[in-house]
Amino acid sequence: MAESSALVIGTRGSPLALAQAHETQNRLIAAHGWTLEQLPLALIKTTGDTIQDRALSEAGGKGLFTKELDIGLLDGSLDLAVHSAKDLPTVLPEGIVIAGYLPREDVRDAFISRRFKSLQDLPPGAVVGSASLRRQAEVRRLRPDLKVTLLRGNVQTRLDKLERGEVDGTLLAMAGLRRLGLTEHVTTILETDDFLPAVGQGAIAIAIRADDERAQKAVAPIIDAPTGVALAAERAFLTVLDGSCRTPIAGHARMIGSELEIRGLVMRPDGSESLEVVRRGAPSDAAALGREAGLDLRARMPAGFTDS
Repeated sequence: MAESSALVIGTRGSPLALAQAHETQNRLIAAHGWTLEQLPLALIKTTGDTIQDRALSEAGGKGLFTKELDIGLLDGSLDLAVHSAKDLPTVLPEGIVIAGYLPREDVRDAFISRRFKSLQDLPPGAVVGSASLRRQAEVRRLRPDLKVTLLRGNVQTRLDKLERGEVDGTLLAMAGLRRLGLTEHVTTILETDDFLPAVGQGAIAIAIRADDERAQKAVAPIIDAPTGVALAAERAFLTVLDGSCRTPIAGHARMIGSELEIRGLVMRPDGSESLEVVRRGAPSDAAALGREAGLDLRARMPAGFTDS
């Protein structure tokens, strides 16, 4: 550590990951009056960062973006690990917990194209690129006449590929574009009623060692309780469905008046069939609501549903 009072923050090295780590730093500084020197960043290259030639679902799923950061927490070289909540596997390694989440950003997806105003405006046969099986399935569900292809890389890399004409359109998270100051590239924002986001989209998660009281106390003032309620429902929903990068699943929880609503969606990878669920209840029952929603879909899902 830089000094005895330092907390080492682990992060991936992508521009978006760094933006999220800097937001965490800044909130800790504001809460405690600390300096940047007391909150050094440790840039960790993960297995997921090194795989660019195929879908992550073919290489092992979500844990590819967290494994090396988990190791750093467990061996004591890191005190906090900052993650995009949607990258976290449903089951964390023993000894690691989610301390909480920062206030959630925009959960919606954005459609981006150089020539076409919306997903609906794309001509038949147009090419949409995405690295997300969930986004690929939702595009196929809405527009089975389009060609959907893999588009890997960080946000700027994908925008560059779009600019070069490798694809006619792509989809990116509004939250990431906002954090990177790249919202001028957005062509159309997709509302959640039409295009349900990934579980955890827009939320920054902070992971710590389960027995690290110092780290827990440090992050407590910057944790956002409403985001925690929503994520409790969404992650319980995903856990029931054994959600991973191999399964096209979408889920979003939000407050409707005094009630918490969770909407869930599971699709065949080719978008030809989908199942939806909605549950509402007390925010204090967030995890139970998510679990019920997941059990509902699982009971209705035919064998081999996600194998197409």
